Amino acid sequence: MTNAEFERPGLPRPPAPAPRDVPLGPFRTMYVLRKNPVETWTKAHFEQPILIGQSILGLTAIVCDPQAIRRVLAENAANYRKDWLQRRVLSPGLGDGLLTVEGDAWKMQRRTLAPLFTPKTVAGFTDMMIAASEALVARWQRQREGRVLDIQTEMGRATLDVLGRTVFSDGIGSKPQEFMRVLSGYFQTIGSLDPVDLFNLPSFVPRINHLKNRAALGFFKEAVEEIIEKRRARLEADPQGTPRDILTLLLTAADPETQNHLTQEEVYANVLTFIGAGHETTANALTWALYLLSLSPDWRDRLAAEADEAFAGPPDTIAERLLQTRAVIEEAMRLYPPVANLTREALDADDLCGRRIRKGTLVMIPPWVLHRHKLLWAHPDHFDPSRFLPGEREKIDRFAYLPFGAGPRICIGATFALQEGAILLAAIMRHFRLEHVETHEVVPVQRITLRPKDGMPMILRRR
Repeated sequence: MTNAEFERPGLPRPPAPAPRDVPLGPFRTMYVLRKNPVETWTKAHFEQPILIGQSILGLTAIVCDPQAIRRVLAENAANYRKDWLQRRVLSPGLGDGLLTVEGDAWKMQRRTLAPLFTPKTVAGFTDMMIAASEALVARWQRQREGRVLDIQTEMGRATLDVLGRTVFSDGIGSKPQEFMRVLSGYFQTIGSLDPVDLFNLPSFVPRINHLKNRAALGFFKEAVEEIIEKRRARLEADPQGTPRDILTLLLTAADPETQNHLTQEEVYANVLTFIGAGHETTANALTWALYLLSLSPDWRDRLAAEADEAFAGPPDTIAERLLQTRAVIEEAMRLYPPVANLTREALDADDLCGRRIRKGTLVMIPPWVLHRHKLLWAHPDHFDPSRFLPGEREKIDRFAYLPFGAGPRICIGATFALQEGAILLAAIMRHFRLEHVETHEVVPVQRITLRPKDGMPMILRRR
C-alpha cells in the first residue's frame, strides 16, 4: 500500500492494494478474505476478461467481460440467483427485503416499490436534501478553522439526516445518533466473512459475526418497529395530514398486479434495507469523493465554482446543473465502488462469451476489478472525473461500470443516491476546502461496502 502518487501529470493515483503476482494458497486466502477481500486479486484478474477455476468457494468464474456481464445480469438473469454465501451474510440483518429476497417474492416487492423511486418522486425530495445540506454547512461553520473531522462519520450523519427528512420525516426513532453508531458498527462487523460461512456449514452452526451483532439487530428491530407503528397510527388518525414521505408510500403501496400490500415483515425488512443501503453506501461514496478532491486542486476549484452557480439558480433543478459534481461522485464510485463484489450462482449450464459455465458455478462480477480493468479503461488507477462528463460518459459500456449493479436487480435507489450525493457534495465545496491528514494512511477495506479503514480524518478549511 502506498499513499497517493502522480504517475501522469495532473492525474492523481489514489491508494489501492497492489494486485498479487500469483494467487494465494487456500489457508492464506481464507485469512485475507476475512481481513480484506480486495487484497486477494491478482494481476491476471485485471488483465483477463474471464477466469474460471477452483477456489475455496468451489468452481468459480471471475467475469469482467461486459458482454458476459450483460448475459448474467440482464439477458439470462433468471439463471443466476444470489448465491448462498451472499444470502447467508445479508439475510440475518436485512431479512426478506428487496435486497435479499428471490423469485416471485422479489418480483412482487419490486413492482410494489418501484413507484417510490421514480425520477419524479425523487425530484420531489430536492428541498429536503438541500435542507439537510444547509444543516451540515451550519454545523461545520460552527467549528474552528483547521479542526480535524472524521469525514466518514460526518457523511454518515449527513446521509442519515437526509433519510430522516425524506424517508422518515418523523425522525429516525428516539436516538438518531445511537442509531448511526450502531449501524456503522453493524456494517463493519457483518461484512467480515465468517470462516463457518466459507465452509458452507449448516445455518444452525453458530456464526461469530451473528453473535457479535445480536445486540445491534435487537436495537434495529426495536427502533424500526417504533418508527413503523407510530406512522401506522398517524395514518389511521389523520391520513390527509400524514407526510407523503417514502415510509408513508411504503405502507400504502400496493402491487399493481395483485393489489396486495406488503406484509409487516416485508415493510420492516425494506425499512431496514433503505436505512442500511441508503445511509452506508452514499456516505462512503461522499467520503471517497472528498478524499479524491483533496488530491486534485483543479477539480476541487471546478466543483466550488459550479456549486456557486448552481445554488444561485432555481432549487428544484439544482441537481441537473451539477454535472461536474456528479462526474466526481461517479469517478469516486469507479475507483472505490460501494459494493466491491457481486456474486451469483448458476442454476443451469450456460455460455459466457465462448466460456462454458457449469451448473452450480459461483459467478463473481467484482466492480473493484471491473472498474480498474486494463482492457476497459484508460489510466484505470488514476482519478479522472472527465471520463464521466457529457460526451465521454456515453462511451462507457453499460456493463463495464456497475456502482449500482445492472439488469432487473439494479439498485432501486440509484437516482435518489446520486441526487442526494450531488447536493451534499456541492454544498460542502461551496463553503469549505478539506485537506487530508497526511499522517493517516488511506486503506480501502471491503466489508459489505467498501469503506476507508479507521475513518477519513480531514482538516476543515473555509473558502
